[in-house]
Amino acid sequence: MFFGLDLSSPLFWSAFGSIVLANIVLSGDNAVVIAMAARTLKPDQRGKAIFWGSAAAIVMRIILTIVAIQLLTLPYLKLVGAILLVYIGVDLLKGEDEEDGDGKEINSLMAAIRTILIADLVMSLDNVLAVAAAAKGNLPLLILGLLVSIPLIIFGATLLTKVMERFPIIITIGAALLGFLAGEMLLTDPAVTSQFGLLGEQTVTFGGVIGAVLVVGLGSYLAKRQHKQPDA
Repeated sequence: MFFGLDLSSPLFWSAFGSIVLANIVLSGDNAVVIAMAARTLKPDQRGKAIFWGSAAAIVMRIILTIVAIQLLTLPYLKLVGAILLVYIGVDLLKGEDEEDGDGKEINSLMAAIRTILIADLVMSLDNVLAVAAAAKGNLPLLILGLLVSIPLIIFGATLLTKVMERFPIIITIGAALLGFLAGEMLLTDPAVTSQFGLLGEQTVTFGGVIGAVLVVGLGSYLAKRQHKQPDA
């Protein structure tokens, strides 16, 4: 036995595997946000932002998962989360077209960690239910499974920051991903479903596409407008 967990039980390994697998899939979103938030930091700060941002995000996800079932039944919570995701996506994309080091680029360790935490908090609202379901109410198992995912998220974010330096288009794709998640969250909020009923998967996906287009379009427009201001 380990903290009340029967390590010899097939049920334990089945549930543990489900938690880790679910978190690997969900960590793709987190790795994108972490990489985007840390990409403009100095090399010596980038690793710290990725590590501490990832670790803090996992701790926050553990806490949020414990209360996720109650939280997600509250109306308008996902609506607020969707707005925050759109803001973060536009803000990160707006900073991408700036040629100098000033402006909206994230250039401090704490600013990067704050961005990571806000984005992860919002995205976790829609994701932690899968992890909580896999844990079947076993809190030690839940925490153990989430802790295992820390190196997975860190590795993914570290790899993405290097790729982004060579292929900036990935930053646009990352911003679109945030917009897509925002659109899906908005249409699955209890306040929306109570008014219009449960929407079909195609409708929710279409809402995600609209959110992605909105973030990329607005972010690109603001970036170009901001870039032209010094010449005015």
